[in-house]
Amino acid sequence: MSAMQTASETADRPSWRLTLALAALTAVAPMATDIYLPGMPALAADLGVPAAGAQLTLSAFFFGFGFGQLLYGPLADRFGRRPLLLAGLTLFTAASLGCALAQNLGILIVLRFLEAIGGCAGPVLARAAVRDLYGGDRAARVLSTMVLVMGAAPLFAPLLGGQLLLLGGWRANFWVLTGFGALCLVLVVLVLGETLPVERRLRASAAGMIRSYGLLLGDRRYLGFALSSGAVYGGLFAYLTGSPFVFIALYGVPAQQFGLLFGINVAGLMLAASINRRIVMRFGAHRLLGHALVGTAVAGCVLLAVALSGRGGLLALFVPLWCFIASLGFVGSNAMACGLGRFPERAGTASALAGTLQFSVGALCGALVGVFNDGSALPMASIVCAAGLAGLTIQRRLAPYRGA
Repeated sequence: MSAMQTASETADRPSWRLTLALAALTAVAPMATDIYLPGMPALAADLGVPAAGAQLTLSAFFFGFGFGQLLYGPLADRFGRRPLLLAGLTLFTAASLGCALAQNLGILIVLRFLEAIGGCAGPVLARAAVRDLYGGDRAARVLSTMVLVMGAAPLFAPLLGGQLLLLGGWRANFWVLTGFGALCLVLVVLVLGETLPVERRLRASAAGMIRSYGLLLGDRRYLGFALSSGAVYGGLFAYLTGSPFVFIALYGVPAQQFGLLFGINVAGLMLAASINRRIVMRFGAHRLLGHALVGTAVAGCVLLAVALSGRGGLLALFVPLWCFIASLGFVGSNAMACGLGRFPERAGTASALAGTLQFSVGALCGALVGVFNDGSALPMASIVCAAGLAGLTIQRRLAPYRGA
């Protein structure tokens, strides 16, 4: 596929190579977080810091991932997707290399932030590229397909991370991330053409780019889609931050087996995404989003009840967690498709703001899990529950489903 391919040419000839490239770009975040989750306790011990200190490396990544998207969105609407992808992935690869060599927690936190600033170019611009090529429920279907393909990242990353921990310690995970960043660069160069033709690019000044965010923030329904999705993804980030210590330290799950439990949850997400892909054209993205948010709210409440009771052991905790994570297979792609559909001419900016809200809320939720860490599952369960209820409430108030 030529690097100079236009959006229309790509849309006319969709290929598995294009889907794989877009999925790999979207998988930057789960790869950069999930692969080293099993090694977080070892990282804390090696650097001589408490668990909360190790969790800050995750929160720093989440904050950087959210902030960086604000930069890429309007710039990509002005200059195209491909140049920004190349610049961001180069920074991600260099910062990952630095993380592998970091000797103290402070430097590692800074490098994780920079790694996120570079890496966030992947998913925000991949989503924008999908909106360049497809619209409405068709975009939701393509995004669901990407979720299925990229599901391999969170499915296998913790398993790989556990084995790398045995072979080379927690630093080996960052060497693998360096290689993954280089692979994504190759895919952009060889496979992904520019999806935003010159004639469709915005000619706004820097002030105009900033005003684009004001336009989005003033749209009640766009905010409903973006904030409801961001809220429930805050529950996912709370799970990502808290689960290594809950599963490994609290319930005694070996670090090398942590990936198995993690993979079961990801399999649930992939199953839901597969179902969503098959039925979204029939029922509509907005309608399915509303039902999925009910599911996350109910699952979060059950999880909190289990954590408060302290009964049932790991299995009782794991089942509602699985239901919550699986529901995200419906939430993410449908909310994004609905939100981007409000502003197709500003897909990059709309994708960036939605991603920023998602990761900012996620970073806050992850940080709160660390702050309130008391050695139990209660901090994680409380925040997951609050996230599920918040997502449902926001959607019902700002972007309710009104039927066909």
